[in-house]
Amino acid sequence: MGASQTRPEHKYQDLADKTGFSLEQIKNLSKRFQQLSGNEETISRDNLESIPALANNPIRNEIIGAFFDKRNQHQDAVGSCQEIGFEQFLMVMSHFRPPTLKTTVEEKEAMRKEKLRFLFNMHDTDNDGTITLAEYRKVVEELLSKSDAITKETAEAIADAAMLEVASINVPHMGPDDFYEGITFEHFEEILKGLEMETRMHIRFLDVDTAKMGCGKSTS
Repeated sequence: MGASQTRPEHKYQDLADKTGFSLEQIKNLSKRFQQLSGNEETISRDNLESIPALANNPIRNEIIGAFFDKRNQHQDAVGSCQEIGFEQFLMVMSHFRPPTLKTTVEEKEAMRKEKLRFLFNMHDTDNDGTITLAEYRKVVEELLSKSDAITKETAEAIADAAMLEVASINVPHMGPDDFYEGITFEHFEEILKGLEMETRMHIRFLDVDTAKMGCGKSTS
């Protein structure tokens, strides 16, 4: 071989270790971050609200809020931020990494749990560890908001019936006068146990198709 190739500057190596993204993927995500932020060091909700592909998404507010939710940024904290930097942005994006052929069974299970926790956090808007009926109603109303045939009262009735069904599954011996406080994360896992999450949870509205992004470490 000719002269040996030199390794590129690994300024993102620490982020690669934290997120599982390759150095090349982090560079690509950095370019998208700069586009969204206007080459600033942080992005705000306004930056994400300006994305055309999100305009008609019925759970647009929940998706945007997820990026500013500290629980999704691996901070071991609760609450929300007004703005986030690139590292926080990357930590949220890491929830959407698909598994590869080299991903072990244990790693796939960890990824699945992480994705489920992310989805749970989107619905548990008050950070109390439970998706209440009020929170569930709000999501159902937003999901059905594009249908002119569905009134708010009908949407609430659908949410109430769905929550009652969840209660009957998770607390089968409830009495008629018992109050179901809401869906815990353990209940949430049980509800979605048959749904394959590892490769389905993508994010395309940022013009980044994570389903096509390999998630192994860079070897060059």
